[in-house]
Amino acid sequence: MSRKQMSEGSSPRRWKSKGITSSGLRSEELDQLSKSPMERMNETCEKSEIWYDASPLTYGEWKEDCIKTAPKKRTDEIKGWLSRYYIRDKPIEQLIRGVTTNPPLSWTAIKNDLLFWKEWVLEQGRINPKATAHDIWWLLYKETIRRGAERYFGLFRQSGFKYGFLSAQVDPRTYKQEDAMIQQAVEISSIASNIMIKIPATEEGLRVLKILTSKGISTNATLGEIVPQYVAVAEAVKEGLDIAKKDGVDLGRWRSVITMMVGRYEELGRFKEESEQLGIELTDQEIKWSSIAILKKTIDFLKEGGYPSKMLLGSMRPGPVIANKTRVWYFEKLAGADAVFTCGPKFIKAVDIEGAEIEFDRNAINEPVPEEVIAKLNKFKYFRQAYDSRGLEPSQFIEHPAVKATLDAFIQATDEMEDFVAKVL
Repeated sequence: MSRKQMSEGSSPRRWKSKGITSSGLRSEELDQLSKSPMERMNETCEKSEIWYDASPLTYGEWKEDCIKTAPKKRTDEIKGWLSRYYIRDKPIEQLIRGVTTNPPLSWTAIKNDLLFWKEWVLEQGRINPKATAHDIWWLLYKETIRRGAERYFGLFRQSGFKYGFLSAQVDPRTYKQEDAMIQQAVEISSIASNIMIKIPATEEGLRVLKILTSKGISTNATLGEIVPQYVAVAEAVKEGLDIAKKDGVDLGRWRSVITMMVGRYEELGRFKEESEQLGIELTDQEIKWSSIAILKKTIDFLKEGGYPSKMLLGSMRPGPVIANKTRVWYFEKLAGADAVFTCGPKFIKAVDIEGAEIEFDRNAINEPVPEEVIAKLNKFKYFRQAYDSRGLEPSQFIEHPAVKATLDAFIQATDEMEDFVAKVL
């Protein structure tokens, strides 16, 4: 590999144990070879960010599990990678730049240490004897947020308040209640300066996003799946930011991201249903292209319009499988993007195992989706509504099948948390 290839950020394939790595390679090449796929992907763009898509409370246990279950020949290598993902005493040097959570992820963190949280709930009941199960649940939920944000506050401060945010969601059961969402957002954001509030990208949520932005509260627009939502969110945030600037609001700790739950868009929508109706079969590759096309279009829109929001990819899955090899298309096709890639524990583990020999081209973000793929996808109403910036109106966002299914899952997890509290009390 040439020095030019190395300086341009293209990543070499991982050489097997053939004596090559010990004979004549420059130190920077050796350094590149020691980097994980996650690290190499992050280096394709200076503004790219890798986040952790789970409660920080689960990281230690997950890390140990990864080391225990790693292939024996790669245990030391993977252990080294994981030691650089989260560095408690030198956070500015770590790979992970932020965290996304939601009710299911918070509930998972609680279930991972159920005995402790049972005692915590009982103690809160003793301290607040008149509190209802709902009151105690709210305290419990905020405590998981507080503890998670605390673990990233060092990064937040050392980065000049640019990184180290933890996204925390308002109660998903109040998605129609603007005043309730605003009140919860203000309360949650007061827990720590590095908390970013997740608000649904719905008709009601758009108005809440504007108001919170005008107050200088960082936001993450969640339940997002389609270009019309992203355009509407970008406009709402921009309007709110203009108000904040006019009112002299301190924006030194403010950020805005817009989430696309790529796996949920592909899996929870109508591709399968329409495929049967149309008699057209979509391959796994073409379905992956659908999300990638939406993201490329939105990233271009935000950049060209000078919008302050940044796209965030969530619910990523490895794939597709090509020639019996699992690829990582969300990385491969979007490398070089000014975007946030929030990676769940299972995804990180899969990428580190499957992606060791995958190269990431920093110019991939500029490569268009194949015309024949777009033409085929456009035969599906589900895709047309998602790709057209006017495909759906804000009042219709909540009825999008992937949005609705995800909201239902969030509500279910929240109900389960509150039921847990009620049973303990």
